[in-house]
Amino acid sequence: MICFAGALVLLLTMMAEGRVGNSTEPNSFCTETKECLLFDLVCEGDGYEVRHYEPSKWVATEINSHFMEFAVMRAFRKLFKYITGENEAGVKIDMTAPVITKVQEQGGMLDQSVYVLSFLLPSAYQTSAPQPTDSTVYLTDMPDMNVYVKTYGGWTVSATAKFYSYRLKQMLDNVRASYNKEYHYNVGYNSPMKLMNRHNEVWYVVEGAPVCSESE
Repeated sequence: MICFAGALVLLLTMMAEGRVGNSTEPNSFCTETKECLLFDLVCEGDGYEVRHYEPSKWVATEINSHFMEFAVMRAFRKLFKYITGENEAGVKIDMTAPVITKVQEQGGMLDQSVYVLSFLLPSAYQTSAPQPTDSTVYLTDMPDMNVYVKTYGGWTVSATAKFYSYRLKQMLDNVRASYNKEYHYNVGYNSPMKLMNRHNEVWYVVEGAPVCSESE
């Protein structure tokens, strides 16, 4: 029985680590971290692609603001404190990529938005991670999901993020794809120190069967 329990724990650990892998893997866009969120490419459309992501564990916080840049800056500081020791175990946790920001689709021009910033936890902490000491920071699980992805370079500032999320929505509407229209993700793979060859993405979560062409 003890051997069986040990084997089960080992299997669960291996399954958890399979969602977060080495940044040298072929389907990794991470160039500055040891580990990266990996995915399976489902299909490619005209200007976008569909990816499948397995469940994964993240640490997150949310900020209400009129301005994305202000919200992301504040949220990043909170999460950085968590991985540099402000957690119940007092341990330092390696930075991974990507960093994702969940963005509500725009309401009125004067309305605040809720921006949820999340750091991916390394494979060693996918099954068990220390609790944050900051009550506004929390651990969260991202479910198994398919996402529509549009890739772009440069910097993720409010204007470019809005432009590429709008472009992806146009592409998806053109092929009559179903997707969650309540929010999207801004996804960044690079630190501010990297000036060239930056990689950013916008994601919309697939609803129903993914579509890659109008004929599907």
